Amino acid sequence: MSSAQTNNGTVNHRGSGNHNSDSEKEIARLEKELKDSKDALDILKKAISILNN
Repeated sequence: MSSAQTNNGTVNHRGSGNHNSDSEKEIARLEKELKDSKDALDILKKAISILNN
């Protein structure tokens, strides 16, 4: 919701993209996996912080 408010109503999303080679597809997949892992880690850190208070 906040993404749409800051981007004039447009919500960016992760798509498959147009990749020229298998290695570019693999790099994109790994970058997505890394971002997802970092997002999950941030959520877990916040949850631990809340539970410790």
